Amino acid sequence: MQHRIVVLGAGYAGAFSAGYLARQLHSDDFEITVVNAEPDFVERLRLHQLAAGRQLPHRPLADIFAGTDIRLRVARVIRIDAERRTVTVADENGSGRIEYDTLLYALGSTAADHGIAGVAENAYPVAAHPSALRLRDRLDDLGDHGEVLVVGGNLTAIETATEIAESRPGLRVRMVTSGEVGGWLGPQARRHLLRAFDRFGITIHEHTTIERVEKSAVIAADGTSFGSDATVWTAGFAVPGIAAAAGLDVVPDGRIAVDRQMRSTSHPDIYVAGDSAFVIGDNGRPLPMSCASAGSTATQATAAIIGDRTGRAIPTVSLPYFGNHISLGRRDGIFQLVDGAARSRSWALRGRTAARVKSAILRTAAWTLSHPTFGKPGHTYRSATGREHSPDAVAA
Repeated sequence: MQHRIVVLGAGYAGAFSAGYLARQLHSDDFEITVVNAEPDFVERLRLHQLAAGRQLPHRPLADIFAGTDIRLRVARVIRIDAERRTVTVADENGSGRIEYDTLLYALGSTAADHGIAGVAENAYPVAAHPSALRLRDRLDDLGDHGEVLVVGGNLTAIETATEIAESRPGLRVRMVTSGEVGGWLGPQARRHLLRAFDRFGITIHEHTTIERVEKSAVIAADGTSFGSDATVWTAGFAVPGIAAAAGLDVVPDGRIAVDRQMRSTSHPDIYVAGDSAFVIGDNGRPLPMSCASAGSTATQATAAIIGDRTGRAIPTVSLPYFGNHISLGRRDGIFQLVDGAARSRSWALRGRTAARVKSAILRTAAWTLSHPTFGKPGHTYRSATGREHSPDAVAA
């Protein structure tokens, strides 16, 4: 009987993991199923570009996984029964259950509303494909006149504000944040960031806490009202509550606690990759929710799955954190390196070169995910039938 591996999510972490497992594991012994809410691979790191009006390449998952023996199920994950090893999913035809022997949880993250009233009804997040399309439609309705208010001061906020300002110069773009925009950057990078904001005409309102979001305004805790024809919500990320509801060990923000090889600390038949994993990186700090983290955690999780299921030694994959790569429109950017304590270094790559580097990274990631059979070895690993899971029995 085939060992059933189910991968939840086909973002950067999930799609990479599924393709890699399909290359390495023998299809006679293993059945791989991918569950994803959308039929296409979504380049989440480019959703701010989509929202601003740019067209992104169409990458159907059915085409990506063609020739891999991967089974694709386009459906939303409703719940996990970790004791019975089943996943309940729902699509346009109703709900159903998928059984698994090994589960790889890669559902990622979504926009965090922080319990602020009116966000769900009146704001436009860019953390998911449907919401990015909603924002694009709203900006199209505004045409060349209107006020766009970006709430947040993190990487997504900066990239979204600058992309909209560059792509739609007729709109007035403002940013409201509870902290300091780019305050974590080194001095060179922050000066460059603020010059870019000045060039785009973006107004910044710092140290401002938002209390509620209305249809045409955002209200601060001190009563200040910011008029807005389109409120873009980029105030951080949150993970789905599915893992916590299933009884998995989670940390206070809902991410799944895992060991160094990306196994759930409470359910070792469940592996985690991407934003939903809480793992300590090489610098001794929790890895942030980011594309870079998705790559390293997916590589470690797939190595552990292969090792646990085939009896092979499991390598310890590096979990680095190099820094932040920020696009500032189409032709400008910043790559801020950090030290071992995750503090920004004084020097940063800036300008057109930084933009080109980030564009190359995104193209390479998308190409790699879109060609899961590239470099497929002449042999694949067979199941170690009857081998019990024992983290202490494998090489670190």
